[in-house]
Amino acid sequence: MLVDSHCHMDFPEFSDELDLVVARAGEVGVLHMLTICTQVTKFQQVREVAGRFDNIWCSVGVHPHNVESEPETSSEDLMALADDPKVIAFGETGLDFYYEHSPREQQERSFRAHIDASRLLGLPVIVHSRDADEDMIRVLRDEYARGPFPGVIHCFSSGREMAATALELGLYISISGIITFKTAEELRDIVKTVPLERLLVETDSPYLAPVPKRGKRNEPAFTAYTAAKVAELKGVTKEELAARTTQNFFALFDKAIPVSGDLPS
Repeated sequence: MLVDSHCHMDFPEFSDELDLVVARAGEVGVLHMLTICTQVTKFQQVREVAGRFDNIWCSVGVHPHNVESEPETSSEDLMALADDPKVIAFGETGLDFYYEHSPREQQERSFRAHIDASRLLGLPVIVHSRDADEDMIRVLRDEYARGPFPGVIHCFSSGREMAATALELGLYISISGIITFKTAEELRDIVKTVPLERLLVETDSPYLAPVPKRGKRNEPAFTAYTAAKVAELKGVTKEELAARTTQNFFALFDKAIPVSGDLPS
């Protein structure tokens, strides 16, 4: 059993064959998925996708790219939407200084609102971080000092200090298909040092298809390729990696109830 801990099943790339995409994932053992909200104004579309399938949950949040174009969303707004039984997390949220589609101060304000909601309700915050390690570490430490909160650094591609900070604060680290890219040697070295009990795997589909599907539209079934590479790096079997990351997912996202039997032991 594998879990795709981060995908975007409401995106138009999947609209014509959503049922087939979910079926293909099941055929290779990807039995649960978390589809991620990036615009609170489109939350209902995300919720509708999750509602169609027993084995898909969703989040609610505003991606840092979209903060400027979306209505300002408070922690209270987020918590009201999280009352839905399918909503198991806040985000994705965070800081992206690579594209800077939204002003940095607005990104940070939105990020802190998501963390506040996470702290108050106990639902994990899904963190996006790109080219922002210094500020990300500052915000995470500052917010943690106000009170702990659960969460995950998704699609991890940051440096060693970011990984160490996340682990120190009790956060999980999720690995995407980037781990299979030729240029990701530093990331592979970092993953070797992350404890198995703090790792998740994801696709971030429809983006970042792993080798050998590089260049194609990504989909949840391809989680298997990422998991195989992580297992290789950690020196464990693919079965052990799948079992461990599945347990980790349901430990972190504890509002989600697996629908396909007992968790692997």
